[in-house]
Amino acid sequence: MHEDLAGAAPDGSAGALGAADPEDGRTAAPPPPWRRRGLGVLLGCGTALLGSLCFLVVGAALGAFLLWPRTRPDALRVLVAGARRLTALERARRSVFFGDRFPEHYEASDRKILRYLAVRCCTGVLCAVVLGLLGFGAVLAGLLVTGVARGGLDWDELLTQVVLGGVLLFLDLQGLYSLAALDTRTARECFGPSERELLRQRVDELAASRAAVVRAVDAERRRIERDLHDGVQQRLVALAMLLGRARRSRDPERAGALLLQAHEESQGVLTELREVAWRVYPSALDSLGLREALDGVAERSGIPLRLRFEVGAPLPQPVETAAYFVVSEAVTNAAKHSSATAVEVRVTLTGGRLGIRVEDNGTGGADAAGSGLAGLRGRVAALDGVLHIDSPLGGPTVITAELPCA
Repeated sequence: MHEDLAGAAPDGSAGALGAADPEDGRTAAPPPPWRRRGLGVLLGCGTALLGSLCFLVVGAALGAFLLWPRTRPDALRVLVAGARRLTALERARRSVFFGDRFPEHYEASDRKILRYLAVRCCTGVLCAVVLGLLGFGAVLAGLLVTGVARGGLDWDELLTQVVLGGVLLFLDLQGLYSLAALDTRTARECFGPSERELLRQRVDELAASRAAVVRAVDAERRRIERDLHDGVQQRLVALAMLLGRARRSRDPERAGALLLQAHEESQGVLTELREVAWRVYPSALDSLGLREALDGVAERSGIPLRLRFEVGAPLPQPVETAAYFVVSEAVTNAAKHSSATAVEVRVTLTGGRLGIRVEDNGTGGADAAGSGLAGLRGRVAALDGVLHIDSPLGGPTVITAELPCA
């Protein structure tokens, strides 16, 4: 409730959620001036008294209905509706006077709303009491100074009063600090996910992304083995057969024709082997960068590809690799499965996030749960990115990805 009195409440106040906003990654604004926060403290005491009064009046009016099972749901709805209005007032107070920023789309449960308001009323009323004691102590300190000025106090009595006043002042300030910390934590738990919920969510995300990466790596290994077995290996067998026939042939002209055919086959094997190596990891990413690697995708694409590359800063290597495979897999799927005649790829860097958009004019109906797209989703999630697939029947198919570059 009162970061101004606590300086910086422990566990991080909602108004100073760290150096960056978890919603958009922007740098947090500096805390408001202490006068504004002090006014927020006094206003918080008033809203706590108002909430306590509402609780008493509504509780007395709805008490019988809350006890009767048949009317309890309707009475609870009325109680929660009023509690949500008071909670909205508290949220506005913290946003205006303390600069707090909470998740906009997070809606607390009814139980959490009632629990927050109950705790808020208790802490606010107690804070009003502590502030009253602090004001009363200031009045006594003024009387003590007046008594000293008039010479009506002995040194022993003055020392006793100073020590007692110092202890009471320390207890008052410590009480305000603790109340500020308690109100900050309860506000964060009500108006946004608690630290425990965020930690649990983060652990679940990391576990899911790790499993997705393992599945994607296994699928990539199987694809490489299939490409080598069904493509390169078969062509090498054919090449060996041509060379064997040329070696056994007694007709020089036929042997020459077989050797020429074997030479052409070897060129095809080298081309296919180069394609397999490029799909595993394009060397252009290390030597020339993402733009040149995507140009290579456009050159090898079986359908016309239009590339718009709007990146004016260097990218981390993991981000470049993920972006390349997102574009490559999306273009490959469009050429193989969607009957598309054109693909448009746009890569932009905005606010520390790399955006990728691949759109084709095919028939749509892409399976987001397929091995290829599922592997891309796992690869993007491993970098805390997001992948969206929009592919209605009849098209078009739009694949978008956002990758943080920080």
